[in-house]
Amino acid sequence: MTEDARRAAPPARRKINPTLKFALELGPLAAFFIAYSKLGIYIATGALMACVVASLIVSYAMLRRIPIMPLVTAVIVVIFGSLTLFFHNETLIKIKPTALYLLFALALFGGLALNKPLLPVLFDAAFKITPEGWRKLTYRWAFFFLALAILNEIVWRTQSTDFWVNFKTFGVLPLTILYGLAQAPLIMRYESKDEAETDAM
Repeated sequence: MTEDARRAAPPARRKINPTLKFALELGPLAAFFIAYSKLGIYIATGALMACVVASLIVSYAMLRRIPIMPLVTAVIVVIFGSLTLFFHNETLIKIKPTALYLLFALALFGGLALNKPLLPVLFDAAFKITPEGWRKLTYRWAFFFLALAILNEIVWRTQSTDFWVNFKTFGVLPLTILYGLAQAPLIMRYESKDEAETDAM
């Protein structure tokens, strides 16, 4: 790459250390679980809202931008959390995950229908794969989010609040991590070579 091309290239995006990134994502959930076990669902809801907003502030301070997925999650949490506290109705915070997962699923399916896969936006372009790879990966994650929405509805409607909190804390995250790891073969199969070819020029 020539010197002029290097100057014309956009500045590299800032990135958060993976460990810190995981802590920012896990922190609100951990705060919710701890607060619930000691103080109940309504204090836990307030703790979740506060920690989600705090994690956004930290992310912005380090990245000078806010990735779309944490932003959408925070908006949904604040809306449903506020309604939960205002109406003093724990059902509202229980359907929050359903609303969030359905929103992600509908956005992904809608993007595919318009031939504009949105998964690279949701994942903040974490992978370098071909357009076909993104399309297939988008289908998979859209169906996964839809399955999570259905699963959340089944759990909160048929189980106790204690069970739902444990499912939300210790069930959804491991399921999501395992599902993400299961997509590794597809990501490797459709890995984009453009970046490597550019560096070799």
